[in-house]
Amino acid sequence: MSYEPPAPSAELPTDVVDTLNDYSPELLRHVARYAEELAEYREREARLAEAEDEDEIDERPDDLPDDVPSKATVTIKEINDNRYYYWQWREGDRVKSKYKSPVNPDE
Repeated sequence: MSYEPPAPSAELPTDVVDTLNDYSPELLRHVARYAEELAEYREREARLAEAEDEDEIDERPDDLPDDVPSKATVTIKEINDNRYYYWQWREGDRVKSKYKSPVNPDE
C-alpha cells in the first residue's frame, strides 16, 4: 500500500472529490458500499429493460424454474456478507426475484 494519497479518477467531478476528501474512513466505506450497490442496481435495471425490449426470447435455460419467466436474468445479491444468485425479471413496474443458489467463492 502506498503512503501517498490516492489520485482521483479524472472522470470524477471536482465537487464529489472535495466532498469525499472531508469524510472519515468509516463513512467512505459506507459510501463505497452504497455506490457499488447502486451501480449494480442500475446495471440490473438496464439489463431488465433491455431484455423486456427484445422481441425474440432465447431458449429456456435448463436450470430455470417453471415459475420464472424465460426473460429472467441472473443477478448477485449480497446479504449479511454472503453472496447469492437470484433470478430477476420485471412484471409491469415491479422487479421480481427468486433465489437460485449461493455464489461459489472459487468462481
